[in-house]
Amino acid sequence: MIVAVSGMDSLGERAAKMREALQKSQTITDNVVTILGSFDSRLSVLETAMRPTQIRTHAIRKAHENIDKTLKAAEVILTQFDASRQAEAKILKGPHEDLESYLEAINQLRSNIRFFSGNKGFKSSDAVINNANTLLAKAISKLEDEFKQLLALYSKPVETDRLFECLPESMRPSSESPGNPFGGKNNHHEHQNGTSETGGFKHLTLIPPRILPLLHDLALQMVQAGNQQQLLRIYRDTRSSVLEESLRKLGVEKLSKEDVQRMQWEVLEAKIGNWIHFMRIAVKILFVGERRVCDQIFEGFDTLLDQCFAECTTSSVSMLLSFGDAIARSKRSPEKLFVLLDMYEIMRELHSEVEGVFGGKACNEIRESMFGLTKRLAQTAQETFGDFEEAVEKDATKTAVLDGTVHPLTSYVINYVKFLFDYQTTLKQLFQEFESSGETNSQLANVTMRIMQALQTNLDGKSKQYRDPALTHLFLMNNIHYMVRSVRRSEAKDLLGDDWVQRHRRVVQQHANQYKRTGWSKILQCLSTQGLTSSGGGGSAVPGEGGSGSGASRGLIKDRFKTFNVQFEELHQKQSQWTVPDTELRESLRLAVAEVLLPAYRSFIKRFGPLVESGKNPQKYIRYTAEDLERMLGEFFEGKTLNEPRR
Repeated sequence: MIVAVSGMDSLGERAAKMREALQKSQTITDNVVTILGSFDSRLSVLETAMRPTQIRTHAIRKAHENIDKTLKAAEVILTQFDASRQAEAKILKGPHEDLESYLEAINQLRSNIRFFSGNKGFKSSDAVINNANTLLAKAISKLEDEFKQLLALYSKPVETDRLFECLPESMRPSSESPGNPFGGKNNHHEHQNGTSETGGFKHLTLIPPRILPLLHDLALQMVQAGNQQQLLRIYRDTRSSVLEESLRKLGVEKLSKEDVQRMQWEVLEAKIGNWIHFMRIAVKILFVGERRVCDQIFEGFDTLLDQCFAECTTSSVSMLLSFGDAIARSKRSPEKLFVLLDMYEIMRELHSEVEGVFGGKACNEIRESMFGLTKRLAQTAQETFGDFEEAVEKDATKTAVLDGTVHPLTSYVINYVKFLFDYQTTLKQLFQEFESSGETNSQLANVTMRIMQALQTNLDGKSKQYRDPALTHLFLMNNIHYMVRSVRRSEAKDLLGDDWVQRHRRVVQQHANQYKRTGWSKILQCLSTQGLTSSGGGGSAVPGEGGSGSGASRGLIKDRFKTFNVQFEELHQKQSQWTVPDTELRESLRLAVAEVLLPAYRSFIKRFGPLVESGKNPQKYIRYTAEDLERMLGEFFEGKTLNEPRR
């Protein structure tokens, strides 16, 4: 019990102590709160006191930042001013001494103008910009002069030898005739071969490669300054005259249709041959070289590039085409056909180069003028075909062929046709200009057949001039045989076909048979028995065949021999003057006559010769043996005497 009381007292004491401690803690807390409250008011007072100082410090910091920005801006502006002064100094010196520095100075001026245009807040911006623009205008003006001087300095007419050196070896002219280097002829076969040597053409350097980048840089500055038209004018005026003078040195002339009409054919033919070579040199060497110059100077300015090239070559192209156009529009004649085909051929050959070199819209007119000439040459050539066919059919030349040989017209027409076949490829292209069917082989065959038919029609008319029908047939036989033989030995055979050849060989044989019939039927009648037999005894007679008792009168036999001798001698005299120029045909014709005449003569001699031989002077009547006749037949058709007063 005592222990329990003592425990309770201890617990009470502890509780009392805890209350006392809590009271002290509350007092401390209240004191701390009071103290903190006084700090808050003091801080508010302090903050109020510091605020002006903070504002002044921020203002000072801002001022420093503004000063830094201003100094930096001033530094940039001063740098621009300094660069402008340096650029001005270089520009005032001019571009001649140091073009690269001059171009850098212009670029610097443009940079300055852009800078001050974007900083209009600077009060002197407008004045600076105006000054820079004025200086830039002067700089560009000097640049134009420099471009003009530099271009002119390196723009010289090309010497002819340099142009020839760019040709493939096989196309280079001989040095034997400097005034007419190509000899005035256009060898068609060389031409055909030459077209495959396009890769053999060498590049022509018109302006040194080291100068072209400088000209490009100058052109770039002028374009950026908006001076495209001045640039175009300078380039055109300088290069155009150089190209024209280069062509004149080569031998190109600007000729009109009237000039061409007044020329002798030999002179004109030579000029045409040279013109064909001039066209090839101009397009494949000179104009290609000029295009490369334009491409490098005006790189990046395609429209200006094409326009400059078109304007600097227009007059040269016109100068070249004037001659071709004059030929195409001049009076047509058969001898011009082949030169027309040569001219058409070169224009076709150059077609791809023209499209490549004269590409672009600005060159449309030049391309059209070139392709237009090609079309006109084709048209004129086709019309000349028609003229030739008509001229052959209506040829009324009075050239006498007294001996019945091949007429000059025949050899001319056949050579003409054979020569046409050297141009088969060209003719097919020509026909395609006007026909869409594509049957060019049949068109060429039709043209050839019409010409051959026109020739035959004319020969039929000429054959009627002969009074002797035998000579008429000999003449036609000779001429048609010449046609057939020429066709068989040429490419015309493949085009005209075996049917044409065989048909005309039969015509030759028909005329040979007709010659034999009309020329020898009369003399063969002298060797027939018809009219020799008689039933009465009016003089000496030889027994008839079969011992019939009837016989031939010696007088009639003598008359027959005399008549035969006279007629054969006349035939020999006359027909030994006639001509069969083809050896094989001549021999076959002699053989055909001999096969008819000699057996008949031998038979007549054998049957009626004894009657004459038994009388007086038999040699007066029987002048020839069969061997004599055969020998004399070997003298026929040799054309021994070409001038005979009467046929």
